[in-house]
Amino acid sequence: MRSTSRSTTTLLAAAAAAGVLALSACGSGGSDDKADSAPSSPSSPSSSSAAPGGQGKNGSMDLSLKSGTARQNNAPKKTGDWANAPGEPAAQPVQRSWVQLSAGRAGDLDPVVVNGSGFTLYRFDKDTASPSRSNCNGDCATTWPPVLVNPGGKIFVDGVKPQNVGVITRADGTHQVTVGGWPVYRFSKDLKPGDTNGQGVGGTWFGVTPDGKKAGQQGGGTTGGGQQGGGAPATSAILFDDAGFSDNGPSQGVAGPGCQNLARPKVTSSLTADGSLKLWSGRNCTGQSKVVNGNVADLAAVGFDNKISSVKFG
Repeated sequence: MRSTSRSTTTLLAAAAAAGVLALSACGSGGSDDKADSAPSSPSSPSSSSAAPGGQGKNGSMDLSLKSGTARQNNAPKKTGDWANAPGEPAAQPVQRSWVQLSAGRAGDLDPVVVNGSGFTLYRFDKDTASPSRSNCNGDCATTWPPVLVNPGGKIFVDGVKPQNVGVITRADGTHQVTVGGWPVYRFSKDLKPGDTNGQGVGGTWFGVTPDGKKAGQQGGGTTGGGQQGGGAPATSAILFDDAGFSDNGPSQGVAGPGCQNLARPKVTSSLTADGSLKLWSGRNCTGQSKVVNGNVADLAAVGFDNKISSVKFG
Protein backbone atom coordinates (compact mmCIF):
# COMPACT_ATOMS: atom_id res chain seq x y z
CA MET A 1 0.00 0.00 0.00
CA ARG A 2 1.53 3.27 -1.08
CA SER A 3 -0.87 5.81 0.39
CA THR A 4 0.82 7.99 2.99
CA SER A 5 -2.52 9.22 4.31
CA ARG A 6 -3.12 6.12 6.30
CA SER A 7 -2.53 6.45 9.99
CA THR A 8 0.93 5.50 11.15
CA THR A 9 0.10 2.49 13.19
CA THR A 10 2.29 -0.43 13.87
CA LEU A 11 5.48 -2.18 13.05
CA LEU A 12 5.09 -5.85 13.98
CA ALA A 13 8.45 -7.15 14.92
CA ALA A 14 9.79 -10.49 15.92
CA ALA A 15 8.91 -13.70 17.65
CA ALA A 16 10.23 -14.94 20.95
CA ALA A 17 13.80 -15.93 21.79
CA ALA A 18 16.00 -14.05 24.41
CA GLY A 19 17.74 -11.11 25.92
CA VAL A 20 18.60 -9.15 28.99
CA LEU A 21 18.47 -5.39 29.24
CA ALA A 22 20.24 -4.51 32.44
CA LEU A 23 19.95 -0.82 31.62
CA SER A 24 23.30 -0.42 33.29
CA ALA A 25 24.32 3.10 32.41
CA CYS A 26 20.72 4.13 32.03
CA GLY A 27 20.25 4.16 35.78
CA SER A 28 18.51 2.30 38.53
CA GLY A 29 15.40 0.17 38.11
CA GLY A 30 13.09 2.21 40.27
CA SER A 31 9.40 2.96 40.12
CA ASP A 32 9.78 4.74 36.78
CA ASP A 33 11.15 1.50 35.32
CA LYS A 34 8.14 -0.44 36.52
CA ALA A 35 5.72 1.98 34.96
CA ASP A 36 7.58 1.97 31.66
CA SER A 37 8.45 -1.66 31.11
CA ALA A 38 8.53 -5.15 32.51
CA PRO A 39 11.30 -7.60 33.51
CA SER A 40 12.68 -9.50 30.56
CA SER A 41 11.48 -12.89 31.75
CA PRO A 42 9.74 -14.86 28.99
CA SER A 43 6.72 -15.20 31.27
CA SER A 44 6.31 -11.47 31.77
CA PRO A 45 3.48 -9.61 30.02
CA SER A 46 5.98 -7.71 27.88
CA SER A 47 7.09 -10.89 26.16
CA SER A 48 3.98 -13.08 26.16
CA SER A 49 0.88 -10.90 25.96
CA ALA A 50 -1.42 -11.64 23.04
CA ALA A 51 -3.50 -8.51 23.60
CA PRO A 52 -3.39 -5.63 21.09
CA GLY A 53 0.13 -4.25 21.12
CA GLY A 54 1.46 -7.54 22.49
CA GLN A 55 2.83 -10.69 21.01
CA GLY A 56 0.44 -12.78 18.96
CA LYS A 57 0.38 -16.51 18.57
CA ASN A 58 2.57 -16.32 15.48
CA GLY A 59 5.30 -14.58 17.45
CA SER A 60 4.80 -11.13 15.97
CA MET A 61 4.43 -7.94 17.95
CA ASP A 62 3.13 -4.46 17.27
CA LEU A 63 5.84 -1.83 17.03
CA SER A 64 5.94 1.68 15.56
CA LEU A 65 8.84 3.24 13.68
CA LYS A 66 8.76 7.05 13.96
CA SER A 67 10.80 9.79 12.29
CA GLY A 68 12.50 12.31 14.58
CA THR A 69 13.45 12.29 18.24
CA ALA A 70 11.38 11.17 21.20
CA ARG A 71 11.01 14.81 22.23
CA GLN A 72 9.76 15.80 18.78
CA ASN A 73 7.23 12.97 19.00
CA ASN A 74 6.08 14.10 22.48
CA ALA A 75 7.18 10.94 24.28
CA PRO A 76 6.08 11.01 27.96
CA LYS A 77 8.67 11.97 30.55
CA LYS A 78 10.32 9.25 32.64
CA THR A 79 9.68 6.60 29.97
CA GLY A 80 11.81 4.82 27.40
CA ASP A 81 15.39 6.03 27.22
CA TRP A 82 14.50 8.73 29.76
CA ALA A 83 13.25 6.36 32.46
CA ASN A 84 16.31 6.63 34.66
CA ALA A 85 18.81 9.30 35.56
CA PRO A 86 22.38 8.42 34.48
CA GLY A 87 25.05 7.24 36.87
CA GLU A 88 23.61 4.08 38.45
CA PRO A 89 23.38 0.54 37.03
CA ALA A 90 19.93 -0.95 36.57
CA ALA A 91 18.54 -3.27 39.23
CA GLN A 92 16.83 -5.68 36.81
CA PRO A 93 16.64 -6.44 33.08
CA VAL A 94 13.83 -4.55 31.37
CA GLN A 95 12.48 -3.80 27.94
CA ARG A 96 11.57 -0.20 27.13
CA SER A 97 8.33 1.26 25.82
CA TRP A 98 10.44 3.22 23.33
CA VAL A 99 14.03 3.65 22.27
CA GLN A 100 15.68 6.37 20.22
CA LEU A 101 18.41 5.90 17.64
CA SER A 102 20.16 9.15 16.78
CA ALA A 103 23.18 9.77 14.57
CA GLY A 104 25.44 11.87 16.77
CA ARG A 105 28.88 12.35 18.27
CA ALA A 106 30.35 10.97 21.48
CA GLY A 107 33.95 11.66 22.47
CA ASP A 108 36.11 11.08 19.41
CA LEU A 109 33.44 8.97 17.70
CA ASP A 110 31.70 10.83 14.88
CA PRO A 111 29.34 9.58 13.67
CA VAL A 112 28.05 7.14 16.25
CA VAL A 113 24.55 6.11 17.26
CA VAL A 114 23.35 7.39 20.64
CA ASN A 115 20.09 6.81 22.46
CA GLY A 116 17.50 9.35 23.60
CA SER A 117 19.58 10.31 26.62
CA GLY A 118 22.78 10.71 24.60
CA PHE A 119 24.43 7.43 25.64
CA THR A 120 26.66 5.64 23.16
CA LEU A 121 25.39 2.43 21.57
CA TYR A 122 27.79 -0.40 20.72
CA ARG A 123 28.12 -3.49 18.53
CA PHE A 124 29.93 -6.75 19.35
CA ASP A 125 32.26 -8.51 16.90
CA LYS A 126 31.21 -11.94 18.18
CA ASP A 127 27.62 -11.26 17.09
CA THR A 128 26.57 -11.71 13.47
CA ALA A 129 24.72 -9.29 11.21
CA SER A 130 23.65 -11.64 8.41
CA PRO A 131 21.73 -13.29 9.89
CA SER A 132 21.32 -10.93 12.83
CA ARG A 133 22.12 -12.80 16.04
CA SER A 134 23.35 -11.86 19.50
CA ASN A 135 26.00 -13.92 21.27
CA CYS A 136 26.07 -11.76 24.39
CA ASN A 137 24.09 -13.39 27.19
CA GLY A 138 24.33 -13.95 30.93
CA ASP A 139 27.04 -11.85 32.60
CA CYS A 140 27.91 -10.34 29.23
CA ALA A 141 24.41 -8.88 28.93
CA THR A 142 24.72 -7.39 32.41
CA THR A 143 27.93 -5.58 31.51
CA TRP A 144 26.62 -4.78 28.03
CA PRO A 145 22.83 -4.31 28.34
CA PRO A 146 21.08 -5.08 25.05
CA VAL A 147 18.86 -2.30 23.72
CA LEU A 148 15.43 -3.90 24.08
CA VAL A 149 11.99 -2.65 23.10
CA ASN A 150 8.58 -3.75 24.35
CA PRO A 151 5.81 -5.23 22.24
CA GLY A 152 3.65 -2.27 21.31
CA GLY A 153 6.64 0.05 21.70
CA LYS A 154 8.24 2.66 19.45
CA ILE A 155 11.62 3.20 17.80
CA PHE A 156 12.40 6.85 17.07
CA VAL A 157 14.89 7.26 14.21
CA ASP A 158 16.85 10.50 14.02
CA GLY A 159 19.53 10.51 11.32
CA VAL A 160 19.40 6.71 11.07
CA LYS A 161 17.75 5.32 7.93
CA PRO A 162 14.68 3.14 8.59
CA GLN A 163 16.06 0.42 6.31
CA ASN A 164 19.06 0.07 8.62
CA VAL A 165 16.88 -0.57 11.69
CA GLY A 166 15.63 -3.99 12.75
CA VAL A 167 14.47 -6.02 15.73
CA ILE A 168 15.57 -9.56 16.54
CA THR A 169 14.48 -12.02 19.17
CA ARG A 170 16.91 -13.24 21.79
CA ALA A 171 16.99 -16.58 23.57
CA ASP A 172 14.67 -15.50 26.39
CA GLY A 173 11.98 -13.96 24.19
CA THR A 174 13.01 -10.32 24.51
CA HIS A 175 13.30 -8.08 21.47
CA GLN A 176 16.63 -6.42 20.68
CA VAL A 177 17.14 -3.52 18.29
CA THR A 178 19.65 -3.86 15.44
CA VAL A 179 21.42 -1.25 13.31
CA GLY A 180 22.77 -2.41 9.95
CA GLY A 181 21.94 -5.94 11.07
CA TRP A 182 24.11 -5.70 14.21
CA PRO A 183 22.44 -6.07 17.64
CA VAL A 184 23.15 -2.93 19.69
CA TYR A 185 24.03 -2.49 23.37
CA ARG A 186 24.80 0.03 26.10
CA PHE A 187 27.93 -0.22 28.27
CA SER A 188 27.48 -0.35 32.04
CA LYS A 189 30.58 1.80 32.66
CA ASP A 190 29.31 4.70 30.57
CA LEU A 191 27.82 6.80 33.37
CA LYS A 192 27.05 10.03 31.57
CA PRO A 193 25.99 11.06 28.05
CA GLY A 194 28.94 11.22 25.68
CA ASP A 195 31.01 8.56 27.50
CA THR A 196 32.72 6.08 25.19
CA ASN A 197 34.37 3.82 27.77
CA GLY A 198 33.28 0.75 25.83
CA GLN A 199 35.14 1.66 22.66
CA GLY A 200 37.66 -1.06 21.77
CA VAL A 201 37.09 -3.15 24.92
CA GLY A 202 38.52 -6.63 24.37
CA GLY A 203 39.17 -5.71 20.77
CA THR A 204 35.56 -6.71 20.05
CA TRP A 205 33.33 -3.84 21.22
CA PHE A 206 32.92 -0.66 19.20
CA GLY A 207 30.48 2.19 18.91
CA VAL A 208 28.04 1.57 16.07
CA THR A 209 27.63 3.97 13.14
CA PRO A 210 24.20 4.77 11.64
CA ASP A 211 24.76 2.09 8.98
CA GLY A 212 26.03 -0.58 11.37
CA LYS A 213 29.78 -0.17 10.91
CA LYS A 214 32.37 0.24 13.67
CA ALA A 215 32.65 3.83 14.80
CA GLY A 216 36.15 5.29 14.90
CA GLN A 217 37.58 2.68 12.53
CA GLN A 218 39.15 3.40 9.15
CA GLY A 219 36.52 2.50 6.56
CA GLY A 220 34.08 1.61 9.31
CA GLY A 221 35.64 -1.80 9.93
CA THR A 222 32.66 -3.75 8.69
CA THR A 223 33.39 -7.27 7.56
CA GLY A 224 31.38 -9.24 5.05
CA GLY A 225 29.08 -10.39 7.84
CA GLY A 226 27.79 -6.86 8.21
CA GLN A 227 26.52 -6.62 4.66
CA GLN A 228 22.84 -7.29 4.33
CA GLY A 229 21.28 -8.98 1.36
CA GLY A 230 23.61 -11.97 1.16
CA GLY A 231 22.60 -15.54 0.58
CA ALA A 232 22.44 -16.51 4.26
CA PRO A 233 18.88 -17.24 5.46
CA ALA A 234 17.15 -14.31 7.13
CA THR A 235 15.83 -14.63 10.67
CA SER A 236 13.65 -11.50 10.69
CA ALA A 237 12.20 -8.86 8.39
CA ILE A 238 10.48 -5.50 8.58
CA LEU A 239 7.77 -4.90 5.99
CA PHE A 240 6.70 -1.39 5.00
CA ASP A 241 3.31 -0.55 3.52
CA ASP A 242 4.94 2.10 1.31
CA ALA A 243 7.83 1.79 -1.15
CA GLY A 244 11.24 3.13 -0.23
CA PHE A 245 11.18 1.90 3.40
CA SER A 246 8.95 4.84 4.36
CA ASP A 247 8.56 5.28 8.11
CA ASN A 248 5.66 7.67 7.56
CA GLY A 249 3.24 4.84 6.88
CA PRO A 250 2.33 1.61 8.68
CA SER A 251 4.95 -1.11 9.00
CA GLN A 252 5.11 -4.59 10.43
CA GLY A 253 7.81 -7.00 11.39
CA VAL A 254 8.07 -10.73 11.66
CA ALA A 255 10.64 -13.33 12.67
CA GLY A 256 11.10 -17.06 12.22
CA PRO A 257 11.78 -19.86 12.31
CA GLY A 258 9.83 -21.40 9.46
CA CYS A 259 6.62 -20.06 7.96
CA GLN A 260 5.13 -16.93 9.54
CA ASN A 261 1.77 -15.38 8.64
CA LEU A 262 1.50 -11.59 8.53
CA ALA A 263 -1.01 -9.86 10.78
CA ARG A 264 -1.82 -7.53 7.88
CA PRO A 265 -1.52 -9.40 4.59
CA LYS A 266 -1.26 -7.97 1.07
CA VAL A 267 -0.18 -4.44 2.05
CA THR A 268 3.63 -4.57 1.73
CA SER A 269 5.49 -2.46 -0.85
CA SER A 270 9.07 -2.63 0.52
CA LEU A 271 10.97 -4.69 3.07
CA THR A 272 14.25 -5.03 4.90
CA ALA A 273 15.76 -8.36 5.91
CA ASP A 274 19.06 -9.69 7.23
CA GLY A 275 19.40 -12.32 4.51
CA SER A 276 17.31 -14.35 2.07
CA LEU A 277 13.67 -15.27 2.63
CA LYS A 278 10.73 -16.56 0.63
CA LEU A 279 7.59 -14.49 0.17
CA TRP A 280 4.19 -16.13 -0.31
CA SER A 281 0.91 -14.68 -1.58
CA GLY A 282 -1.20 -17.00 0.60
CA ARG A 283 -1.31 -17.78 4.30
CA ASN A 284 0.72 -20.68 5.67
CA CYS A 285 3.24 -20.28 2.83
CA THR A 286 0.91 -21.22 -0.01
CA GLY A 287 0.13 -19.70 -3.39
CA GLN A 288 2.53 -17.65 -5.48
CA SER A 289 6.07 -17.33 -4.08
CA LYS A 290 9.18 -15.21 -4.55
CA VAL A 291 12.68 -15.51 -3.05
CA VAL A 292 14.39 -12.21 -2.21
CA ASN A 293 17.74 -11.37 -0.66
CA GLY A 294 17.99 -8.56 1.89
CA ASN A 295 16.40 -5.16 1.34
CA VAL A 296 13.86 -4.59 -1.44
CA ALA A 297 12.99 -0.91 -1.90
CA ASP A 298 10.09 -1.52 -4.29
CA LEU A 299 8.36 -4.88 -4.47
CA ALA A 300 6.65 -3.80 -7.69
CA ALA A 301 10.04 -4.24 -9.36
CA VAL A 302 9.94 -7.96 -8.56
CA GLY A 303 6.22 -8.38 -9.21
CA PHE A 304 5.21 -8.79 -5.57
CA ASP A 305 3.73 -5.43 -4.55
CA ASN A 306 0.80 -5.75 -2.10
CA LYS A 307 0.90 -9.54 -2.40
CA ILE A 308 2.67 -10.86 0.72
CA SER A 309 0.53 -12.86 3.15
CA SER A 310 3.24 -15.01 4.72
CA VAL A 311 7.02 -15.40 4.70
CA LYS A 312 9.33 -18.34 5.28
CA PHE A 313 12.67 -18.10 7.07
CA GLY A 314 15.45 -20.66 6.77
